Amino acid sequence: MKTREIIKIVKGNRAVDGAGVNLVRVIGYRDTKELDPFLMLDAFDSYDPADYVKGFPWHPHRGIETVTYLINGRMDHEDSLGNKGSIMAGDCQWMTAGSGILHQEMPIASDRMLGAQLWINLPQKDKMTDPAYRDIKAEKIPLVKDENGEVRIISGSFKGTKGAMQADYVKATYLDINVFPNKSMTIPTIDIENVFAYLVDGDAEFGEKQTSISSHTGILFNKGEQIIIKAGKNGLRMLLLSGKALDEPIAWGGPIVMNTREELDHAFEELNNGTFIKHK
Repeated sequence: MKTREIIKIVKGNRAVDGAGVNLVRVIGYRDTKELDPFLMLDAFDSYDPADYVKGFPWHPHRGIETVTYLINGRMDHEDSLGNKGSIMAGDCQWMTAGSGILHQEMPIASDRMLGAQLWINLPQKDKMTDPAYRDIKAEKIPLVKDENGEVRIISGSFKGTKGAMQADYVKATYLDINVFPNKSMTIPTIDIENVFAYLVDGDAEFGEKQTSISSHTGILFNKGEQIIIKAGKNGLRMLLLSGKALDEPIAWGGPIVMNTREELDHAFEELNNGTFIKHK
């Protein structure tokens, strides 16, 4: 069985988004080829509400899915479909923007805001699908636990246990992995898929080469059937993403991701003339 090894390490770049939210853009526009079908991962970890309370006021999306996962904190949201609610600690919100949606996400002051937002590309044939939301509460996310650690399965599956959801378009696996201090864990992977991880807390050695990685770091693996993790003395908390590449052209303009420049221009024309929203 081939073990995946690390082929790229990224620290990301500090960025200010929305109305003034400080975050780390772990992956983004320049990483699309290597990380296909994943487009962007924004990580946030702050004890200072001033870093995030200005939030992300009303803005559009088309052609992607956004997945917001909170380990700690709270984020209120509402959208042009009439949905309204809160993402609490341990919750996940999986939004399919599809043909177009307007929404806002407003973090609420808490002792620590910790989590990430992932953008997943939609296949060309599904770019203009109906927008939809899935609000996944913490208690609905399956937990697999043994003496070495625990894995929360947001989507996909892990060692025979299905996740809280199975995606409709890109069959992505999203795991929240906690390896206990000085323990080891093996994560099975599908050989043809791209696999990326973000270390939230702690440190670990990966693969047969035992490459050492510390927290707040993103890592891309080569192809293989498993990932071997050995946590350090403080344990490890990491988010793992796996998906099959779409291998389609990407035309990306801010919150909208299409396949051609013409489609992108058309989307922004519709934003300007008020015809962007197709479903209410």
